Amino acid sequence: MKPLSLSIVSMLILLLSACNQAAEKTEDKKTTADYFVPDTDSVQTGGVKVIPIKTPKGTFNVWTKRFGNNPSVKILLLNGGPGATHEYFECFESFLPKEGIEFIYYDQLACGNSDNPKDTSLYDLARYAEEVEQVRTALGLNKDNFYLLGHSWGGILAMQYALKYQANLKGLIISNMMASCPAYGKYADSVLAKQMPPAVLDTIRTLEKKGDVENPTYMRLLKQYYYSQHIIRTPEWPEPIARSMSKLNNVLYTIMQGPSEFGISGKLTNWDVSAQLKDIKVPTLVIGGMHDTMDPKYMEWMSQQIPGADFLLCPNGSHMSMYDDQATYFSGLLGFLKKGEK
Repeated sequence: MKPLSLSIVSMLILLLSACNQAAEKTEDKKTTADYFVPDTDSVQTGGVKVIPIKTPKGTFNVWTKRFGNNPSVKILLLNGGPGATHEYFECFESFLPKEGIEFIYYDQLACGNSDNPKDTSLYDLARYAEEVEQVRTALGLNKDNFYLLGHSWGGILAMQYALKYQANLKGLIISNMMASCPAYGKYADSVLAKQMPPAVLDTIRTLEKKGDVENPTYMRLLKQYYYSQHIIRTPEWPEPIARSMSKLNNVLYTIMQGPSEFGISGKLTNWDVSAQLKDIKVPTLVIGGMHDTMDPKYMEWMSQQIPGADFLLCPNGSHMSMYDDQATYFSGLLGFLKKGEK
């Protein structure tokens, strides 16, 4: 048999290459189409699903919205505050869809688009954890696909949920939150407070002792000397953050957290699950920012207590690391999720 000429070999290589490219494009289109498959055959609502939640004070509705479709990776987002809304998570839309990751916005009861019964007895961590479980069930999330990402107060809620319901989880992401509110308060007092000019700190402390936290000077000083350094380190607040915070349920926030992010003085003051972290067995990622309101060394320690957990430090990030250190935050988050698919 005569050997094939160089020109024929070249033609075959080009033909095979073209076939491969066509197959890849077909697969890409299929993947994209699958990602946007509707979750119902009824009237389309853009992924919005309102879920009735049973509480000790009756049944109320909470709002959720699915973005994308991935049978093996579904992330339920728990916003911070307490009392903020899902809206500050909108930056996730710039990173997760192109990787085929499904995520679900969710406004907790008394927040955002969800019902607000204005009954402060419902402002309770254990009740909110039960609410998350009801949401999970209604959305059909399970141990084969359910990732829970909690940021700030949402991180407290995520840890509390995982300690009771981790059998339903595929993975856990604790974003910018410590496992101990006493340790958080100590870090604010012993480290972050000392970074403020003494006169500014004295004024803030004086107003707090007087209970005059509605004084415009109080929030002005916190925003200038604390929030700009440790909450969000951008020249201006990104619009989704400003929009979310403009809708903050201040009653819920104050009862649970206290009047400001500078330490803690509400119902959560003594919350501490640091000794229970070892009981979390699901794959876990702990995310912290170098300039965070939360102690980055403590958050790294948390990852060492949870068996097999990963730690992601955002070197340019603060409490809102998903905005002021996006490259680190989302590459680390996506890497964690992809590792779970191997």
